[in-house]
Amino acid sequence: MSTVAVVDYGMGNLRSVAKAIEHVAPGSRVLVSSDAAVIAGADRVVVPGQGAMPDCMRQLSARGLRQAVIDAAAAKPFLGICVGLQMLFGHAEEGDVMGLEILPGRVPRFPHAAMVAPDGTRLKVPHMGWNQVQQVMAHPLWEGIEDGARFYFVHSYYVEPLGPEVIAGSTGYGIPFTSAIARANIFAVQFHPEKSAQAGLRLLANFMRWNP
Repeated sequence: MSTVAVVDYGMGNLRSVAKAIEHVAPGSRVLVSSDAAVIAGADRVVVPGQGAMPDCMRQLSARGLRQAVIDAAAAKPFLGICVGLQMLFGHAEEGDVMGLEILPGRVPRFPHAAMVAPDGTRLKVPHMGWNQVQQVMAHPLWEGIEDGARFYFVHSYYVEPLGPEVIAGSTGYGIPFTSAIARANIFAVQFHPEKSAQAGLRLLANFMRWNP
């Protein structure tokens, strides 16, 4: 039986993520865990997250999970969600903290001056609600998902990769921003697939079948 560890570092929509994975992969064992050994022993790893980046990084270290996440991102199918995407990069403007630096890039806040819709109205930050994701690269996790499909977002910060080669999805909100990245065994998204109806469930199902 395939096992997937949903990393519990005290931040994130853990139960919703676990339930969504159980729904799309009923033959798999889903473990919500803060035990580094359990994460190391799992076949796949999901790192969800919501809330402030400084709190997330502090909790990750306090629970002894920092190295477990780094090791998982180096060795097995890995899915990051929301802050689970942002922590893969370097400097984050939120709290002036460093992420795990697994991927080169930074995590800025949406620029106030650019938060204007095409009709001239101001856009609110956080970016909250449904928005389209344009698929920038072909990838197994996009299989069966229409280009431009809508996913659910809640965030004030976004990732800015150093180079374009890892960008798997892009979304417009005042500015175009990276909403999905992919490299080798890593796939990570700014949106919440567990809250994104059929498109989100399909992405999770694709992850559970993915063998990079």
